[in-house]
Amino acid sequence: MKIAVYCASSTAVSSENLTLGFDLGAAIAQRGHELVWGGGAISVMGEVAKGARMHGGRTIGVIPERLMNVEFIDHASTELHVVSDMRERKGLIEKLSDSFIALPGGIGTLEELFEIWVGRYLGFHSKPIAVLDPHDVYASLKSALEDLTEKKFMKPGQHELVSWCTNIDDALQHVTK
Repeated sequence: MKIAVYCASSTAVSSENLTLGFDLGAAIAQRGHELVWGGGAISVMGEVAKGARMHGGRTIGVIPERLMNVEFIDHASTELHVVSDMRERKGLIEKLSDSFIALPGGIGTLEELFEIWVGRYLGFHSKPIAVLDPHDVYASLKSALEDLTEKKFMKPGQHELVSWCTNIDDALQHVTK
């Protein structure tokens, strides 16, 4: 199974987030799955790939040409796709992946999460999605989404399309059903 991981490229994140990325990558590989990710070698992006490779896993990176020097392309990738822009990156990650896990991240991670979530709701795919947030980085986001559901801006069933997990085992169990 190919599992996409959306995560941070910011080099200012805490070490606990770097460890989470590494540990998730390692767990993906240890369970015999492949990692699909943004192809960067820095921050959480780099750690998730390093964790997978250090535990014998295959890594499939997808990076836009323009970001090759910004996110420091991961030349150690098992397979690397250089694409023209972010839309192509997201489309190829979706096409290559069987499921998705979002780790804490910034606006890029959130955009990827929301786009894949909307795609599932609209029936463009039926692949499982999990948010892995053991340190409550997304607590206020989750609360805001629950408020949107309560106020009827989100339709019944939309919120339930994403599993909110606090540990790696639960996230992997959800996305590999």
